[in-house]
Amino acid sequence: MIPFKQIPSNIRVPLFYAELDNSQANSAQINQRALIVGQVTAAAITAGTVPNVPIISQGASDAISVGGNGSMLALMTAAYRQNDTFGEVWYLPLADDGAAVAATGTVVIGTAPTTNGSLYLYIGGVRIVQAVLTTQTAAQIATALAATINATPGLPVTAAASTGTVTLTAINKGPAGNDIDLRLNYQGSRGGEATATGMTVTITAMASGATAPSLATAFLNLSSLPFDFIVCPYTDATSLDAFKTLLNDLTGRWSWSVQIYGHFFAAYRGTVGALTTFGTGRNDQHGTVMGFNDSPTPNWIWAAALAGAAAVSVRADPATPLQTVQIQGVLAPPIQSRFILTDRNTLLFDGISTFIVGDDGTVFIENLITTYQKNAFGNPDNSYLEVETLFTLAFVLRALKTVVTSKYSRVKLAANGTRFNAGSNVVTPNVIRADLIAQYRQLEAQGLVQNGDAFKAALIVQQSTTNPNRVDVLYPPTLINQLRIFALLAQFRLQ
Repeated sequence: MIPFKQIPSNIRVPLFYAELDNSQANSAQINQRALIVGQVTAAAITAGTVPNVPIISQGASDAISVGGNGSMLALMTAAYRQNDTFGEVWYLPLADDGAAVAATGTVVIGTAPTTNGSLYLYIGGVRIVQAVLTTQTAAQIATALAATINATPGLPVTAAASTGTVTLTAINKGPAGNDIDLRLNYQGSRGGEATATGMTVTITAMASGATAPSLATAFLNLSSLPFDFIVCPYTDATSLDAFKTLLNDLTGRWSWSVQIYGHFFAAYRGTVGALTTFGTGRNDQHGTVMGFNDSPTPNWIWAAALAGAAAVSVRADPATPLQTVQIQGVLAPPIQSRFILTDRNTLLFDGISTFIVGDDGTVFIENLITTYQKNAFGNPDNSYLEVETLFTLAFVLRALKTVVTSKYSRVKLAANGTRFNAGSNVVTPNVIRADLIAQYRQLEAQGLVQNGDAFKAALIVQQSTTNPNRVDVLYPPTLINQLRIFALLAQFRLQ
């Protein structure tokens, strides 16, 4: 019996009729989008940007229009796109909180130079070169420096000069402005950077930024739009808890009733001790925090660049380890500020991801982990340690959902052993079981799961004892592993 769903059996008008059935043809995969959460300027809102409403990105220049020049959103998008030039990207624009305070810092020109030269100032990792002359006073140098800063596109601050002091104010209000690094001569003498002879400059770091935007309305407006790579620009507990709630397993995007999935990426600046304290205070399998110290690049730029770098690899293969993936658009900490092996190993036990730096200053992912460390009883739990585990699980579940929703959307269910004609629109638990095994073999061939025979032996598909229209499945995949450690004992001989 052929399982027609449209052509009636009682038609008598000749001759040829055809209906389409795509239930055996669906091999599509979800488009894995990225979402950049970031603040925009008041001017951008006046020009038409609607806060808290997601909007698709049309490129880095579009991000400037949507976010405003120098806004968090624009700079984060630029950093993301340096790493992921192809994937679909959306924004979630946020307005500064009404009670927020902008971070400020200062550059004080103490004395004028005794020889002509240059001032090399880095603002959030962006190099500002200001020529200085022996004929200038400190006040004149400060005025010229402020003008140069304000004329430089894409800076996250504005500048104002007064009697030798340049005051820098973050364009976006809130705590993110506190992470806008200010420093002189990042490249040092090796890069030809040195303050002109006789000139003294004192820097006061950006500080006093307070009150991040509320995320409640913005996250509600995401509705059911799927986003696999979510950039989190904040590290305060309230914001991180909001991301945790958005993605959680009970009521969030990973729950049985939603099944959208996704993962967020953040970055935190601090010493090993500060990072350990921060990391052990989090416990979320759907969030990753990269730890660093003394980089000129703001943590929210790190988060965006990291997400973009991870997205490219995950889209290609969610199970391939992310170690050695390059993170472009961030400046490495100076050599003396980079974490040594033992420190990085400690951080990887405390929920903090790590990176390494090449000889040329290029930054590479070392190990990207989640902040999940303990189960509900407070005992150590490494089941969700690696980011690849979550992305592979999402891939497997989506592949399984594609099979079920394509092949079984309109079928009749019979008990095992029921005798029906070949081609009938009927399935039994054993028929479903065979399809699941076949689908698992395909995933195994793709290198996403392993131990197909063990899966087949442990798979349970049965008709519910309380609801005859329901099939219950115990689906026991064994995910593929990642080669992370190669341990060798060189047991040499002398003769």
